[in-house]
Amino acid sequence: MRDIVLISDPRVVSIPVEESGEPLIDVRGRLRTDGRLADPEGAFAHLRQGLLARLEQAQEHLPDGYRLLVVEGYRPVTTQQRIFDEYSAELAALYPDMPPDELRAAASRYVSPVEVAPHTAGAAVDLTLCAEDGSELDMGTPVNATPEQSDGACYTDAPGLSAEARHHRKLLGVALEAAGLVNYPTEWWHWSYGDRYWAMTVGASGALYGPVTR
Repeated sequence: MRDIVLISDPRVVSIPVEESGEPLIDVRGRLRTDGRLADPEGAFAHLRQGLLARLEQAQEHLPDGYRLLVVEGYRPVTTQQRIFDEYSAELAALYPDMPPDELRAAASRYVSPVEVAPHTAGAAVDLTLCAEDGSELDMGTPVNATPEQSDGACYTDAPGLSAEARHHRKLLGVALEAAGLVNYPTEWWHWSYGDRYWAMTVGASGALYGPVTR
C-alpha cells in the first residue's frame, strides 16, 4: 500500500484555515442518505455548500445504476470528541503499553482528533455506493469498520479484497476524485473537500472550512 500521512500528522495540523463562510446545507432531497447515524437535529445530513455541489458532480460521473449513499456528514465537536475518546480507550485496553503519542496516532487512523477533524467543519462525508433500489453494494467492509474489526480491509488500497469490492471502490474513487474530493486512505468511505487534509493533499495554501458551531 502507498505511504499514508495520518490526519494527526503535524504537516496537516499546521495548515491554516482560511474560512470561506459557506453555509451548511441539508443534502436530503438532493442526494440519497442513510439514517443509521441520524441524530435528532439532522446534523448528519448537512455539508458545506461547496462539498455538496461536488458530490452532485460526482453522482453524474457514476455509471447508470449506481448512486452515492451519504451515511454521515457534519458532526458536532462534542460528538467528535466522544468518538475519539471512546476509540482511544479501546486501543489503550488492547495495547496498555503503547505510549500516548503512538496511541494518538493509532487512534487517528480511524477517527480524527477534534482540533483537526473535517467532519466538524462540514468538510467530510462518509458514504458508500448503492443500486437504484437503495441496496448497498459490496465494498469489502461495512462503512465505519475499524482497522481491528476489518483486519485492515478498511484501508482504501487494502490487499485481498474481492474483485467486486475492488471494482466498486474504484468506481467510487474515480467519481469523487474527478469532482475534486480527496480520500483518507485508512477509510475507503471517508472523502473530503476544503479541510486541512484536502489542503495538504492538493497543495493548497490553507483549508477553506473550519469547525462549525450549530
